Amino acid sequence: MTVTLEEVKTYLRIDYEDEDVLLQTLIQAATELCADVVRIPAAELMEQVNPNLHTAVLYTVAYLYEHREEADHRTLTLTLRSLLFGVRREGF
Repeated sequence: MTVTLEEVKTYLRIDYEDEDVLLQTLIQAATELCADVVRIPAAELMEQVNPNLHTAVLYTVAYLYEHREEADHRTLTLTLRSLLFGVRREGF
């Protein structure tokens, strides 16, 4: 499961290229954060085919993009735990 820049831009309804570098960085950060919540290595997360994981990464990118100045990472993490409860492992 790889979330592409084009998918993110469609999800966020962005049709310009000015923030592509920022969005790529947010995709990487969102992937790492979702992998941490699910308790698997990011490389393994990329191999997963799961619509919940895909949606969680898109949601995380959107949250980080829209709340750049005042992101509440605790709330984001709790939301991700709820979204990913079914695929979350008990430990690393």
